[in-house]
This record gives sequence, structure tokens and C-alpha cells, in this order.
Amino acid sequence: MQIALMSDSHDNLPILHRAVKWCNDNMIDHVLHAGDLIAPFMNRALDNLRMPLTIVFGNNDGERHGLSVMFKNKIFAPPYEILLDNKKIVLLHEPDPMDQLNLADYDLILYGHTHSIDIRKGKPLIVNPGELGGWLSGRATFAVWDTNLDKITIIDITP
Repeated sequence: MQIALMSDSHDNLPILHRAVKWCNDNMIDHVLHAGDLIAPFMNRALDNLRMPLTIVFGNNDGERHGLSVMFKNKIFAPPYEILLDNKKIVLLHEPDPMDQLNLADYDLILYGHTHSIDIRKGKPLIVNPGELGGWLSGRATFAVWDTNLDKITIIDITP
């Protein structure tokens, strides 16, 4: 299974459109987003995904009601657990709650917030895919997790 791991889009709609196109073109099976979409209008891009989407709220997602309406049954409060391809995954936004988790319970911990790529291999695999919005670093990145190979690939879609 190919799972796209995203975080920190921060209202960069053109970049999110590029990421959605990449996921559709590369036959990704599921997209996980670790928060900070920011505005409900980000659905303009994400509604074009041809695969399931799961999102958690980030600390800058202030319009939670609007996001909940636009992403009904797709957006949740962190930590949010999901099982994909028999892999137990937890989605966070901020990394601090990791201290309160039994890490051995998970195959993957996805977080964001820092806008910095972080890949820690092992059990669990811990991934921050960097910032999709590209506002702080100048790089628009997300990751793809191949669950069969247990391999993470960083995808850079910086224009």
C-alpha cells in the first residue's frame, strides 16, 4: 500500500493542487494529513483526490466548524488512530503528545507542526513530512510510505 503523508499546508492552495495531482497520477491508496490546512476552502483541492483522506486538526486550524463541515467524517481531533494495511497508525499535529503514547503500539506515528522533515526508522516509524505549504523553508514536501517495503520517500513539489 502507498500512503501519502502530509502536514502544514497553511492555505497554499496551488501547492495542495499539485500534491493532489501527484497523488492521483501515482495511484496513492490513502492520504493522511497531520493538520494545519487552515481554511475550509482547502477542500477545493482535496475534493479532487481519487483515494480516501484522513486529517487531524492542527494548532492553527481555527475555523474548526467550517473544516468539520467541509471534511465531514474525514477530519478528527488528534491523536487519531487508524488501521491501514494492517498497520496501526496514529496521527498527531504537535509532537509533544508522543510522550504520552505507548510507542510500541504503533507501526507509524505521523506528526507535523515543526515544518521540518523528520524520519525516525524503527518500531514505530516516526515521520514528519515537512511543510507542504513551503512558507518557512521554501520547500513544499510530503512523504510516501510504502507499507510493503516499510520505506519512506520524500516528495518535493516545490515550484
